[in-house]
Amino acid sequence: MQRCLVTGGAGFIGSHLAERLLALGHEVVLLDDLSTGRRANIEHLLGDPRVTFRQGSITDPVLLADVVPGTDVIFHFAAAVGVRLVADQPARTIETNIYPTEALLRLAIYGGQRVFLASTSEVYGKNAKEIWQEGDDLVFGPTTKPRWAYGCSKAIDEFLALAYHQTHGLPVVIGRFFNVIGPRQVGHYGMVVPRFVEQALRGEPLTVYDDGGQVRCFADVREVVEAVIGLMERPDAIGAVFNIGSDQPVSIRELAERVIARTGCEVPIRYVPYAEAYGHDFEDVRRRIPDLGRLRATLGWVPSRKIDEILDEVIAWKRAELSSQ
Repeated sequence: MQRCLVTGGAGFIGSHLAERLLALGHEVVLLDDLSTGRRANIEHLLGDPRVTFRQGSITDPVLLADVVPGTDVIFHFAAAVGVRLVADQPARTIETNIYPTEALLRLAIYGGQRVFLASTSEVYGKNAKEIWQEGDDLVFGPTTKPRWAYGCSKAIDEFLALAYHQTHGLPVVIGRFFNVIGPRQVGHYGMVVPRFVEQALRGEPLTVYDDGGQVRCFADVREVVEAVIGLMERPDAIGAVFNIGSDQPVSIRELAERVIARTGCEVPIRYVPYAEAYGHDFEDVRRRIPDLGRLRATLGWVPSRKIDEILDEVIAWKRAELSSQ
């Protein structure tokens, strides 16, 4: 049994990770300030004597220095996330994503913990390749467009983690997530699937930005969690970066159509210009598809659940949540 610290532990992915770690017999320390995470995500875990929940910010160095000692593994998921939050609060994005990561890495050097750093496909920026590999160039837009602050800040996190690995031998694994979806995800911060599902179930038009031709790949959160845990058990994953997600592309317009069909709700699609949604300085990426060759070679598998199956689970979860309100 290991004692695992999950920062952002009340968040969407963090709560699913905590659940799985407990099922595998580990102890779990959850750290979350509940700014984007929700206590409801972990309420069912808090009665377990192996669970410790510390409510507080990852930006609090005193709190970090208190929760890290005595742990064996750190899963660092706490971050400023979501298109809406990043567009509205770029300074918060930078401060939340960079400084706490360095503090956590420093503590891990002294404590000897293994560290998983949750990164993002946003680090590729607007690289023009059809499919992105971990060694590809990172191509960001100008600093006058706040949209790129998130990808840049997470790229710096990666540089820091790899530097601490190279300089101090810190055992780190970096995972770049591509559109993870599933129950417990909310649409408040720009996550498209829960937003579409809730709009459909409320009988509202589904809001699609631009022309809906943007291409994304959506992976089930539980498969993603299994990949994260699997990588942390592999010595050959230490010091490496991995794309984690599905490699099955779907356009946002097609995604909206699938949500309408699977909810059985006859609602229209409303197309909204980016400028109206996020301001005139917003840029987006048309295609975001990962090469999963490195993940497959290391684990022997990659996330493969079909999007319609995952959508059905998200719809059932959201129906139940709405009916309880």
